[in-house]
Amino acid sequence: MSTPQQGSALERVRGLAREVAKFGAVGGVGVLVNLGVFNLIRHTTDLQVVRASVIATVVAIITNYLGFRYFTYRDRARTGGSRELPLFVAFSVIGLVIENGVLYTATYGFGWDGPLATNVFKFIGIGTATVFRFWSYRTWVFTALPEAEPVPAPASVVASPRGGAAGTRAPEPARK
Repeated sequence: MSTPQQGSALERVRGLAREVAKFGAVGGVGVLVNLGVFNLIRHTTDLQVVRASVIATVVAIITNYLGFRYFTYRDRARTGGSRELPLFVAFSVIGLVIENGVLYTATYGFGWDGPLATNVFKFIGIGTATVFRFWSYRTWVFTALPEAEPVPAPASVVASPRGGAAGTRAPEPARK
């Protein structure tokens, strides 16, 4: 949500709260997709934990992009493929590394690779990466639209000096 840059502190806090709520709603769906795909892959294939997690994260990133673009940040500037999508992918990849780095460390660094442990550390990784993603998406990807300039009041209604009806605008003088 585009928060006013020049507004009261309360207006800015309310705008940020709405943005966080929308980001959280889309992110919540993304977490469900991420954990669902992760567990589906883990229980139906022989893929290693982190590989399954990376696949699940990519599926969630695609889901999240659609939610962020068309729900959370629908009122933000649209730069499309030229700027928005490459930045989204770049920051999402950094988030993917953060998320799966936590899981990798727990699994291969500490040997915590049981079903419960992998889900707990996957969830912790998602939470850690979410903080980075929220900051980077709102700052760099889905940029706020510039504040609208105030529209000047219309010119007052005047009688035409050339015999026009009262209440109509005087014609503009010819410009050379």
